[in-house]
Amino acid sequence: MDKIIKIVIAVLAIVVIASMAFLFTGTMATLDKESSTPATIYFFYGEECPHCHTIMPFVKNMTQKYPEADIRILEVWHNPSNQRIYQEANRAAGVKYAGVPEVISGKTVLSGELEIPANLEGLIQEHLKKKA
Repeated sequence: MDKIIKIVIAVLAIVVIASMAFLFTGTMATLDKESSTPATIYFFYGEECPHCHTIMPFVKNMTQKYPEADIRILEVWHNPSNQRIYQEANRAAGVKYAGVPEVISGKTVLSGELEIPANLEGLIQEHLKKKA
């Protein structure tokens, strides 16, 4: 009986590890595909984050001012799919201690309610020049 339990646990562990590898690979593939577009800019926020809500009107204004830019606004505290993209984007950018609000585009990271408004428009313009 003890041997059967050990086998069942081993099989379950393999299934869990294989599932995690599949999900992680899927997230990386999605992010790589999206990141290959020069103007993909992610704005990550948390629903209850007061700093995020302070700059949200500015970010939304940038999406209206630059409709040709691919700016994605993703809530990461309550959306597991967005959270995986957020984690992978931070890993790819080399961020060790992530927080919201945060903008990531490739290896460029803007963080906080001061840095994002000061630099986001320039980042968008830079990406649009590369896209042209």
